[in-house]
Amino acid sequence: MMNIKRSTRVADVIMADISDILLREIRDPRIKSVTITGVKLTDDLRLAKVYYVEMGKDTCDPQLKTALEKATGFLKRELGKRLKLRYMPDIIFMFDESFTYGSRIDRLLAEIQNTDESHVE
Repeated sequence: MMNIKRSTRVADVIMADISDILLREIRDPRIKSVTITGVKLTDDLRLAKVYYVEMGKDTCDPQLKTALEKATGFLKRELGKRLKLRYMPDIIFMFDESFTYGSRIDRLLAEIQNTDESHVE
């Protein structure tokens, strides 16, 4: 049987719950276009780094980050109702730059392919 760290299992649950809360319970229209891409939780379960992207955007919108930070207290309270943990982790929102990096690589590969096709003809 595979041993998975408790922090990893709890991070997966926190990711699903935050996504659900943002989708169903937050009324701020700035937050509706957010996708939670991952949660990294410290081993002592005290700090959760929540990674997000905004659909259709490659850069971090400062207004969106502000809206997420304003919703942190509400999110923490709602998570407390759903999770049975001794301590509710502090939440820090971080823009997930891996999607920006991935789209940049896709663009570069497309450029290379286009230049290769033009040299063949």
